[in-house]
Amino acid sequence: MNSKFIIYQMLPRLFANGKLADISTEVLAQLKKLNISYLWLTGIIRHATAGDKGVKGTAGSPFAIKDYYDINPYLATDEDCRDREFTDLIDRAGKAGIGIMLDFVPNHVSPAYESSREMLDDTDFHPGRIHDWDWSDTVKLNYSNRRTWEKMKNVLAFWASRGVAGFRCDMVELVPVEFWQWCIGEIKKEWPGIIFVGEAYNMDNYGPYIDTGGFDYLYDKSGFYDTLKAIVRNQAPASSLTGVWQKIGKYQDRMLNFLENHDEDRLTSPSFASDAFRAFAALFVSMYFNTAPFMIYSGQEFGEGPEKTSIFDFGRLPSTKKWADGIKKGEPLAFMDYTQKDIYAIYRRFTENAVNDPVLRCGKTFDLEYANPRSESFDPDSHFAFLRSHGGTAYLCAANFSDKPAEIAVHIPGHAFEYLGISEDGSLNSSSPVRVRIERNSGTLLKIK
Repeated sequence: MNSKFIIYQMLPRLFANGKLADISTEVLAQLKKLNISYLWLTGIIRHATAGDKGVKGTAGSPFAIKDYYDINPYLATDEDCRDREFTDLIDRAGKAGIGIMLDFVPNHVSPAYESSREMLDDTDFHPGRIHDWDWSDTVKLNYSNRRTWEKMKNVLAFWASRGVAGFRCDMVELVPVEFWQWCIGEIKKEWPGIIFVGEAYNMDNYGPYIDTGGFDYLYDKSGFYDTLKAIVRNQAPASSLTGVWQKIGKYQDRMLNFLENHDEDRLTSPSFASDAFRAFAALFVSMYFNTAPFMIYSGQEFGEGPEKTSIFDFGRLPSTKKWADGIKKGEPLAFMDYTQKDIYAIYRRFTENAVNDPVLRCGKTFDLEYANPRSESFDPDSHFAFLRSHGGTAYLCAANFSDKPAEIAVHIPGHAFEYLGISEDGSLNSSSPVRVRIERNSGTLLKIK
């Protein structure tokens, strides 16, 4: 823990030609150049599809599980060999230094659920088989039945034994924290290196689901994501980030930070930034503020959008299809336009800094916003400044959420020097503000020690 890494989320059915084999050695090598440590594959475990009850879209939801122990046949080049094709993918990824993560969906399954390995029976379902919210294509599992706990643990053990490196666990707050405490503990006895990332939304649950439940990381959707989106949309001041990290407190490095995933709007959507370049200040803060892992959603690194990507249909993401076609030619960016190339170059630089620079990967953070009230040279509505420090090296990090370039003067209080263990001197002290220029909708890293 306390060391940043990058997760990349992909729906294989939307990538290239929609097959596991498309995630080739060459594709994995390119992901590694984006400094990816984990590849989260959504829609691997077999779910309900056309012809099953209540299926949504042309493909069905990846979260309406039909068999916890099977792989979606449509992902295989040869349906009868889908198990081997998945094992081959795990092996390829491992050789590339990338761990494979899968979705674990513990709260609900498809009404069409069936499995030859371990069946669910009536006692495994909530009385009345209700579903939550608009998930009309699912029925809810019953955690008052201890046998349901055992069956869910068996599912995790099955995939862990196949070499899966981690699980993104769906809607963890709908499942008792006591189940997670027991189940994660049991799995980690045999596979101590496996990671568990929980989809959580109530910030008051962060503590219980980490301290008691045993999750390594939780979504920070309700914290940094929601706040950064509001700032980009001019619905909140940049200074509001301070209250968010203070509320998260000691758990901030146990959050999974992101700006896109399958549930959220694309950055290029009119309901977010409308333009990938307008989101770079948010990317700067989300990736550099702390040591929490950061997640990229497939296509984000090329400015995919503007429409929200459907998880219920077959199709292709235009940007990643171009990328995959270019990889086959030996020129990954061969079919990209200049804008896509520029966006990708920025993501490459950001991830390179985040995981390879010790200051950003594992250094301490000091928020400077409280020490810089509104003035002619600092606007807390648009500017957010903080320090990162490690091993005697320190960076002033400044983000500008405005559409205009800015030159700001940042005051560093004496307490910051004490907290970070860096010394004041003639050119850097609590009496003299540091001046820094920031491009519009961007951020600047300035080495000050």
